[in-house]
Amino acid sequence: MPAAVGELLDRVGVGSADVVADELPHNRWLSPGVWRIRTRAGRLAVLKYTSSDRSQGSTAWDAHWTARDRDPRRWTYWCREPLAYQHDLAGAYAGSGIESPGCLGVDVSGSDAVLLLDWVTDQPGEAWPMPGYGPAAEALGRAQAPFLLGRPMPPFPWLSERFLREYSAEKPADWELLDDDDEAWAHPVVAETFPAGLRDGVLFVHAHRERLYQISAALPRTFCHLDFWPKNLFRRPGGEIVLIDWSFAGNGAIGEDPGNLVPDSALDHFVAADQLPRLEQAVYEGYLRGLRAAGWRDDPRLVQLGMWSSAVKYDWLAPLTLEQVRQERQYRYGGAGEIDAAVKFRERSRVLLFNAQWARRAIELAGRLGL
Repeated sequence: MPAAVGELLDRVGVGSADVVADELPHNRWLSPGVWRIRTRAGRLAVLKYTSSDRSQGSTAWDAHWTARDRDPRRWTYWCREPLAYQHDLAGAYAGSGIESPGCLGVDVSGSDAVLLLDWVTDQPGEAWPMPGYGPAAEALGRAQAPFLLGRPMPPFPWLSERFLREYSAEKPADWELLDDDDEAWAHPVVAETFPAGLRDGVLFVHAHRERLYQISAALPRTFCHLDFWPKNLFRRPGGEIVLIDWSFAGNGAIGEDPGNLVPDSALDHFVAADQLPRLEQAVYEGYLRGLRAAGWRDDPRLVQLGMWSSAVKYDWLAPLTLEQVRQERQYRYGGAGEIDAAVKFRERSRVLLFNAQWARRAIELAGRLGL
């Protein structure tokens, strides 16, 4: 076991003797170190280390954001997840059917933090059949309804604000590819896999991004996880949903979390893109059931508007996709294995077109509702 891992375990009061540590694939910019820990008795845990100094990363993105990530309201704040466990942030969802992994230890210093969590072994969301998404969305609705009905937000100064705008606008992107680069749109992979109307669709999203931000900001607010997608979801045998990775949690719009779940499930190949209409219906109906069960009786179109306006989150993904088609090798989410280029871009381009349709619907519905 690396000496550094032993030192981190000591900080959370866990002896490192007879412990085996295996480093896990992870975003090194968000967390410099993530390990699976196994004791001689066979107990599994996940050890996370994070620091306010992210300049040790290997890309320009890493160095660019280091100073700003110390702002506790930013979506990239370095210490939000350790603080979330230190203060039982998931307890705000108590009674809804959503919980977090057990926290085995947390140590937050002035400039870095160590977090040790139970290893979740329940059924992962990425392996669920489509009907499984509805109950997860229903639990989310029960969790978020109290805040729509007047419960104060959790009283922490490090909850994120303006996540949708900041996440979308701050992703690096070559916007000239969308409108000015005919050569990019003529690439053989694009010609083979992109559906008709996609170029107009992604240009529409980009041109109307400010309007979509405004629509989302005008909606009723609730306490959101803001990274609600299959790889962060697990189902216990009794039906409870274990929700991991609370790094972005904070103030969001009604429907914003389910609006993330739908496209993300297809972007990362857990659900086929041609099943998105069915998935949207299952998630929308489940979330609305949860809201109603918890006492929310307002206009259900507000849920649709929250989901549809969240389409702006993926504005940056269209130019990135045009960049990626030129690469010789293609990879799944997070570099988890290679994937056939035709499969990757056929699926992703159809999600982007579906996303553009959401954006159009959001603007039309907002106009009808006077928002």
